[in-house]
Amino acid sequence: MSFSDPASVAVVGASDDPAKWGHWLARGALSGVDRRRVYLVNRNGNPVCDTETYPTLAELPETPELVVLAVPAQHVPGVVEEALAKGARAFIGITAGVEPQTIAAIRAAGARILGPNCLGLFDAATDLHLAWGRFEPGVLGIVSQSGQVGLELAGLAAQQGLGVSRFVSVGNQADITAAEALEDLVTHDMTKVVGLYLESFADGTSLLETIATLRKHGKPTVLLTVGESGAAQEAARSHTGALTSSMDVVDAACRHAGAIRVVTPTALVDLASFLAVTTSPAGKRTGIVADSGGQGAIAADLAAAHGLVIPVLSAEVTAQLPLQASTRNPIDLAGAGEQDLTNYASAVEALLRSGEVDSVVLSGYFGSYGADTPSLEPAEVAVARRIGAAAHETGVPVVVHSMREESATVRALKASGVPVQHTIERAIAALAAASRYTSGRPAIPVAPPPVESPTYAPGYLNARALIADVPFPDARAVSTVDELVQAVEELRPPYVLKADWLEHKSEQNGVALGLIDPVPAFEEMQARLGPGGYVLEEMDTRRDVVEIIVGARRDPGFGPVVLVGAGGTFTELYRDTAVELAPVSVPEALDLLRRLKCAPLFDGWRGATPVDVQSLAEVVASVSAVLAARPDLSEIELNPVRVGPDGALAVDALIIPSGESPNETSGRRVA
Repeated sequence: MSFSDPASVAVVGASDDPAKWGHWLARGALSGVDRRRVYLVNRNGNPVCDTETYPTLAELPETPELVVLAVPAQHVPGVVEEALAKGARAFIGITAGVEPQTIAAIRAAGARILGPNCLGLFDAATDLHLAWGRFEPGVLGIVSQSGQVGLELAGLAAQQGLGVSRFVSVGNQADITAAEALEDLVTHDMTKVVGLYLESFADGTSLLETIATLRKHGKPTVLLTVGESGAAQEAARSHTGALTSSMDVVDAACRHAGAIRVVTPTALVDLASFLAVTTSPAGKRTGIVADSGGQGAIAADLAAAHGLVIPVLSAEVTAQLPLQASTRNPIDLAGAGEQDLTNYASAVEALLRSGEVDSVVLSGYFGSYGADTPSLEPAEVAVARRIGAAAHETGVPVVVHSMREESATVRALKASGVPVQHTIERAIAALAAASRYTSGRPAIPVAPPPVESPTYAPGYLNARALIADVPFPDARAVSTVDELVQAVEELRPPYVLKADWLEHKSEQNGVALGLIDPVPAFEEMQARLGPGGYVLEEMDTRRDVVEIIVGARRDPGFGPVVLVGAGGTFTELYRDTAVELAPVSVPEALDLLRRLKCAPLFDGWRGATPVDVQSLAEVVASVSAVLAARPDLSEIELNPVRVGPDGALAVDALIIPSGESPNETSGRRVA
């Protein structure tokens, strides 16, 4: 209760200067004086906000349950020492630059601190206002790593009429984490939807578990984050590392936990406004109603661009439309709405009750009639309520784009559980994002128990041994011409010759294909690359194969992830990939593979024979499970895996152990 409803609060650094943090915090704290005791500490003892102050914490008549630190960084250690000596056990660190020793002292005393370098805390349910800025009470819980971004979200929420239930600026997360702040929202009755802004995911697993718990309690989380850069990928040693962007992993985490990622503060609040008043659609089919052909067409184009589906309507549905309305989707009322406002409700109701759409978009002038012609306001408001009632009855959400930003009808729509946006692009974007909320996976992957398997050693053959469940071509280790000749007798031509120790064989001419007599190639390669371990392998010459990369890596925030993509030497050129948290089951691996743009190749392209996708999915599941069960491994990569009608065969493998720098050079030889 110390950070949600403390019995007493002390603001250290309280000021009567409206330009200073100490003034905002003092004024905010005093707004809750009817609920708790508020003490203002000012070293000069001057009154602040017409309220007496105390020169030091030691002079307070009691131990404050929550202490707010708003003094310069050089004074924080002394204030903390004084507060701990008095028995305080909860702090909000507004000040930046607080030394680690001070944080350590707080934790050693069994106390907790929010921040430091944070904007503060607000809770509408308990009249707790210990933050810069003003907050309109509402239903959006905000947890933000950036105070300013959090404040922007709060401002946008006020404009949308959404309001804020709780605001937590976690700052540097030196002690209290974002996951802990989110956990407090699970039982926070005022919070209906959560907005989360994060710049890092050091505690990714706990975060996912908390978001999943929020989802179970009917509180969706909308995530805004940053960090889509190629810096980490440029330093990667493997194709998997180079192809797996930070946002790929975050999106995979969101799918499992049941969160939705957006890219702007406006998009976060728009989606939160949708989810706060209505249900997310059960699928991507949407029906569009407009009283203008142009507006309906624009809505349809935007919906398609966002991945929504505009189905053709049955005759049973179109028969219920006004006579002059178009009978296709989008539905153009063609003036019927102006002739009789109830036609808007009739058209929307026909779609809602059809079973042929998962959502409805109403776009255009509706919401403006009563504002422009006051005599029409009662009728338009009644239609708005009728639309809201039908959406509630059917469980199919309706989103309205109204040319009027504010009107009695717009207010009636929102009050009836119908989200409204002033632009069609924002309405469609929120609807499309909400449709993704239903497609999340129900469970966060759990790593299998560690298994006994060969200890890691570098090289291609050792990599094959570590992932024994994956099929590879028959091969032999060779280091001399005599061993090569013996291997030729045991294997079927044509052959592939590889320098076992090279991580990227093609780039260093460490692989030779299609050999009938491998001796000349071996002698040339050995002379150029030096003595070491080489591999003679049977070459996969099957027709109608598809080459896929299968990789798994350990993300520092979210743990094991698995990647599939278009494989071979053009992997990084195509950049056709899909990512999930690992391990994945075979059915999940099949779904992952079907998300690739190249997936139609699996079914036979231009007369080719369909390939055995099931065997490929088994390879994906196996690789993901091995990495998840082996904390000593950082990455596993098979590129390519050649899958044909008769099964999958991996023809190259790379394993990187944990603890090695991604910049560590490849090219180690195995004698």
